[in-house]
Amino acid sequence: MKNQFVNINLEDWNLDIFIIRKSIFEKIKGNLEFFTGTLLDIGCGKMPYKEYILKNSSVKEYTGLDIEDALQYDPDIKPDFTWDGKSMPFEADSFDCAFGTEVLEHCPEPEVILKEVFRILKPDGYFFFTVPFLWNLHEVPNDEYRYTPFSLERHLKNSGFSNVNLKATGGWHASLAQMLGLWVRRSPITGRKRKYFSKIIKPIMIKLIKMDKSEKIKFKEGQMITGLYGLARK
Repeated sequence: MKNQFVNINLEDWNLDIFIIRKSIFEKIKGNLEFFTGTLLDIGCGKMPYKEYILKNSSVKEYTGLDIEDALQYDPDIKPDFTWDGKSMPFEADSFDCAFGTEVLEHCPEPEVILKEVFRILKPDGYFFFTVPFLWNLHEVPNDEYRYTPFSLERHLKNSGFSNVNLKATGGWHASLAQMLGLWVRRSPITGRKRKYFSKIIKPIMIKLIKMDKSEKIKFKEGQMITGLYGLARK
């Protein structure tokens, strides 16, 4: 079975998750040069990017870390380490890089986690991250935040990071496409309507995705975004 986080095509059944999955993977690919040596996957889940990263970057050692009571996405895949959400079980300056995709929105006190990330990174180590902005409530009641770029940058700098580069995963067109996908696949409509509207919405989403130019987005008044990604350097 193919990895739906890495090899994902737009289908009727995945209209809700396609944009977020595709954008996260594309941003990881675009930042592989910063994935080096020893890597810590924070909130790793089933580590869907592990094989790709090990094959396509200079990472030599991949470590998965998750919260002790994390949701189990695959009973056959366990994190290498678990933690209590307050203190990571590693010495300071242990990893060359770290990354966390769609994790920080679940952290009640984000600076507690970010300060731990800063602590376990070696000097000049990089932390790559993604967070959603336009997304439905999920993993309730453990869904804490939707970050603006300004608040996320502040939390990172308060945690010790001085070099922070934030960008949007998508703009107005991608946001509309994502909302259409979420509505048709997750809203409380009948299965018959879901099937019918999925056929109609799919070509609209394809057009909107092609129109979106996330690399040109500026964080200015009135801008809509699907989510954020970025790099922070220790």
